[in-house]
Formats: sequence, C-alpha cells, structure tokens
Amino acid sequence: MPALKVIAGPCVVESRELLHTVAEHLVPLCRELGVELVFKASYRKANRTSPDSFTGIGDEVALELLAEIRSVYGVPVLTDVHTPKEAFQAARFVDVLQIPAFLCRQTDLLTAAGQTGKPVNIKKGQFMAPESMAYAVEKVRRAGGHKVWLTERGTMFGYRDLVVDFRSLPILRRTGCLVFFDATHSVQQPNAGERSGGRREFVRALARAALAVGVDGIFFETHPQPERALSDPDTQLPLGQVREFLSELVELWDALQRVGVQW
Repeated sequence: MPALKVIAGPCVVESRELLHTVAEHLVPLCRELGVELVFKASYRKANRTSPDSFTGIGDEVALELLAEIRSVYGVPVLTDVHTPKEAFQAARFVDVLQIPAFLCRQTDLLTAAGQTGKPVNIKKGQFMAPESMAYAVEKVRRAGGHKVWLTERGTMFGYRDLVVDFRSLPILRRTGCLVFFDATHSVQQPNAGERSGGRREFVRALARAALAVGVDGIFFETHPQPERALSDPDTQLPLGQVREFLSELVELWDALQRVGVQW
C-alpha cells in the first residue's frame, strides 16, 4: 500500500531552535507511523496583512537552517519562493519549491521553478477554479519540471473567510499531479484585522474529509506554542496534538487503502 504523504512544519523560520524542536518531534513520529514526511517552513513571508508583521530572520540564514534540517534529520525540505531569482536561490538549499497561492498564475515564477529541476508544489489560488490549475501545471512542465504537486487550500468566501469545495480534489487529480490538502490554511480567516485569524477547531474534520474524498497527502503547519507564533497563530496545530492527529489520519488512510477506494 502507498504511504500517506505529509508536508508539515512551522509556518516560517523563526529561529534555529524552533526548526529543531519541530523536526525532533515530527521526524521520528512520522517514521513510527509509516508516513512520508516533507518538512516545510517559509524562509521568508512575503504576503503579510500589516507592514509591521514579521517577515523573516534573513534569507540566507533561514535557507541555511533549512538545509541543516535536511542534513541532520535526513528528510526532504520545502519552502516558498516568490520571484524567479528566489527560485534559483532556494533550490540550492531545499528539495521542493512551493509556489504561494496568490502567485499561482505568475508565469515567470512557475517557469523558473520548473527550470530548477526540483519538485514544485503549487498552492491553488483562493480565487482559482480547480480546472484552471492545469495551466499552472503546464507552465512548470514546459520549463522542464517533471514533478509537480498541487495543494488545495480553500476558496474565498466573502471578504474574510474561506470555504473548502471538496469537488476540487478529484478535479485537481485529473492533472496527474500528486494532490495535497492544506488542513491549516483552509481554516484561515484572511485579513481579520492586522493579521489573519482562523478556526483551528475544524482542522481535523477537514483533513479527514479530504482523505475520504481522495488526496495523496495532507499539508499542515505546527508550532510548539501557536499563540506565540510570529505568523498564523490561529491556525497552526499545537505540536503536542500532532501524534493524535496523524495517528487518526493514518488509521483512516489504511482503512481506505484496504477497501480499495477508487478516486
């Protein structure tokens, strides 16, 4: 049976200590549960509500710390990129490049990410029909990117809320890409004041639903103390709850595999 894939880690590189704290928890847990982990953290946050919001500790420092996590724990590492130049810079340090949802139509960025030869995870824009993501995929593939992933992260619903249309998951799978469901950003409430809010209590329910509909993996962000996180404090899953969360998902995943559900 194929293993459940998971993209997980803190929202942003806040410090070396944070990365190691999260990795020390996630890596052995995922190995114990038979989960394929890709460790994630944004080396810089380029999309913030307020100009006073935390954006990062410095690009080179953060990227070197991500490379350190890969080396120490033996796991692939993913980070966001925002410009073509950043794609080539980050590719020297990480294994997977991620295109943020708001940038999923940027041709130059998608092309550059494909040219690096790294796997590219494209977050579906909150404003995008799932069918339209096929064009983003094609841009990466034409540039030489042969491993393209897609991640559903909710759709704009009014001004300050997101809703998940689970019909998008089988539509995204038609591209032939690996499809992930972003369980924490999908409960976000954008622009709720100076920072985005969120409804963390729905993370587990939406993740279970996504597995049942059909995905290759789950994306989520986690932090030892979400209330003190420098980005997305209302949506990141407390690190202490990750074992229960993943155990539940693995149990459901295995049951679906045993009965041979076809998506």
